Amino acid sequence: MARRTTKNPPPEDFEEHILDIDVGDEMRSSFLEYAYSVIYSRALPDARDGLKPVQRRILYTMNDMGLRPDRGHVKSARVVGEVMGRLHPHGDSAIYDALVRMAQPWSMRVPFIDGHGNFGSPDDSPAAMRYTECRMAPAAVAMTTSIDEDTVDFKPNYDSRELEPSVLPAAIPNLIVNGTTGIAVGMATNIAPHNLVEVVQALRHLITHPKANLDDLMRFIPGPDLPTGGKIVGLDGIRDAYESGRGTFKMRATVRIENITPRKKGIIVTELPYGVGTEKIIERIKTLVQTKKLQGISDIKDLTDREKGLHLVIEVKNGINPDALLSQLYRQTPMEDSFGINTVALVEGQPRTLGLKELLEVFLGHRFDVVRRRTVFRRGKAADRLHLVDGLLIAILDIDEVIQVIRSSDNAAAAKERLIDIFDLSEIQADYILDMPLRRLTKFSKIELEKEAEELRRTIEELDAILADEKVLRKVVSDELAEVAKTYGTPRRTVLLEASGVATKIADVPLEVADDPCRVFLSSTGLLARTSGDDEPGDGGGRAKHDVIVSSIRSTARGEIGVLTNRGRVIRVGVVDLPTLPPTANHPHLSGGLPLSEFVSLGTGERVLTLTSLPTEGPGLALGTRDGVVKRVNPEILGRDEWDVIGLKDDDEVVGAVELSTGEEELCFITSDGQLLHFGAGQVRPQGRTGGGVAGMRLTPGHRVVSFGAFDPRDAVVVTASGSSTALPGTEAGSVKVTPFDEYPTKGRATGGVRCHRFLKGEDALVFAWAGPGPARAAAASGAPIDLPAADGRRDGSGVPAAQPIAACASPVGSPATPDTGVEG
Repeated sequence: MARRTTKNPPPEDFEEHILDIDVGDEMRSSFLEYAYSVIYSRALPDARDGLKPVQRRILYTMNDMGLRPDRGHVKSARVVGEVMGRLHPHGDSAIYDALVRMAQPWSMRVPFIDGHGNFGSPDDSPAAMRYTECRMAPAAVAMTTSIDEDTVDFKPNYDSRELEPSVLPAAIPNLIVNGTTGIAVGMATNIAPHNLVEVVQALRHLITHPKANLDDLMRFIPGPDLPTGGKIVGLDGIRDAYESGRGTFKMRATVRIENITPRKKGIIVTELPYGVGTEKIIERIKTLVQTKKLQGISDIKDLTDREKGLHLVIEVKNGINPDALLSQLYRQTPMEDSFGINTVALVEGQPRTLGLKELLEVFLGHRFDVVRRRTVFRRGKAADRLHLVDGLLIAILDIDEVIQVIRSSDNAAAAKERLIDIFDLSEIQADYILDMPLRRLTKFSKIELEKEAEELRRTIEELDAILADEKVLRKVVSDELAEVAKTYGTPRRTVLLEASGVATKIADVPLEVADDPCRVFLSSTGLLARTSGDDEPGDGGGRAKHDVIVSSIRSTARGEIGVLTNRGRVIRVGVVDLPTLPPTANHPHLSGGLPLSEFVSLGTGERVLTLTSLPTEGPGLALGTRDGVVKRVNPEILGRDEWDVIGLKDDDEVVGAVELSTGEEELCFITSDGQLLHFGAGQVRPQGRTGGGVAGMRLTPGHRVVSFGAFDPRDAVVVTASGSSTALPGTEAGSVKVTPFDEYPTKGRATGGVRCHRFLKGEDALVFAWAGPGPARAAAASGAPIDLPAADGRRDGSGVPAAQPIAACASPVGSPATPDTGVEG
């Protein structure tokens, strides 16, 4: 309920004065006062110590509280409350925000606060001040050192009850090393961080060469050194900023392109531009992908942790050029950002735009003044002490008489006068002797006092030399700066680039991999690879041990192929996923290939026989099994990612598969007991996916098919190698026979064929057989090439004894072969 109030009438002698004020004048004056307050008391730093008032008050208060690096942390709220109550009559959030920034290593090149707790990240805000703790960092001690030696001026605080420094002694060139940012009224400042060691080198050079120009200084300070590292692209804007105080440069993230899996490449981001966080990058990339403005990214993961540091993984889709994608990321995301330098700071209380040399000169002038005032203070302290020591030396020569004079005096004033008269002392010396407890007399001796007096005189002489000679003063400042760089300096983090470099070169590179012709190879050791062009394989020279090409097909870079296994299964594989062999690679050994296990999952006992181009029309595939079954696969069924192309019975398996080109090829079976049967492919009708094939060759009980192929019978040969079925593989040479293919007559399908190899004593089976275009060499168990005997007449005879066991051979390109056997063509 509202309470009634009564207004007392004014006194009888009250006179009312109404002053008319122009609203425009009042607004103008009030705004100017506000603008001055923002400029001088909030937003702009002092060019001498590089600190804004709130930052200066925080460091000064923490120094007064004794929160040095060798002490324990205290609650941030305690520091904020002390600063707000004593020196900074503003909101606690403004003070805490300034304190937090001075503790963040990604915000300041040389942090001044040692924080304990959650002080945020480039993306996240810090915890409340009641949860975090802080103390001064070692560098903050250098900012406040000798502040109690009359090195800077003090001024009253907001209520004139205390004094606060108008500037800190600042042994570190903070403004240029840590940079700053601030928005005042009608002006703003934005200064990039730099490397402390480089800045000190430039300062020392300027001390010895006051007339040095900008080019001389830029030999030491080539550009900013950002806390987050990264790269700076283009140095013209930096020179403009150093010369005029205003300029712009581009910052770029540090990335590398590498294989994140054997089949997929990724862009790994390890450093971001100054002021950019990972969440900002991720959000921008997701927006671009959702709006279809950026293509080629399959996933993005933030794997940042304390051990690795920043680790952002951008997965690139197969078939996408990662360099071209990186160029788009630079253009469309904050992975490349601009930094506008606007070097505005207070010089003698006035805001000025400063170049690099002016910044360094203002700091040096401040340091000269600080060292000079510190020297005067220390000399005064040393002189005062020397004066007391001289008095003690006079008194200690006859200490008994001094004590007698004091005891015989009526009061302290009389004792003081008698000491001055008898021993010729000053009032200060006499007071010091009178105030000194008797127990301290035991510590004094003439020798010690004379030694102290000598040291004091030497100190005074050194301090007088600094004050008397400007060169000595400059050397002291230079030496102190060198010590600061040695103590707090760190290596450069940011890389400077004259031009945009790789991004410019790849700007015109297409994003997707061109669908150029290529050739895909499968080796006997199960390696897959593709060429950069439609190159034929080499002659086999210099191949790896036991590694030969067993299948090769033509395709395109963005095409698809199939791998066919002995279980009658075809698995689709994208060609773009395969590693590309360099043009100079020795194709037959595929040293740059990847294992099949990276692309297909095989069951127990399952192995890949050959490659197929997944035809959708034409004669299709021809398959032959161990039990003599033959099948022609209808090409229309080859349209899945994985499917069976033949229905196998019992323990039967596919031993050979060939992609037909005309449908008029000869299909050829060779069995383990040395029988050969061939007939035209036209005798086999194409079947669907579930078809089990038809009888191809009648087998003798206990024997099996060791080779199946399809080829043009012209210039073809038959290679057979015999041995013992009970011997360990590779333990005996056996015999090899090469016969022209036209020596064997055509027989009807489902017959037993004709004899192609007669066994010698100790031989009872074929260990290898192959039919196709004329071979040149085979491969021994040691991996060395073996010259085969010349093709001879059939005569149904045995072969020529082999020098060593045949363990691996390669078929000509496009011809069938088992994974571990074949003949080089």
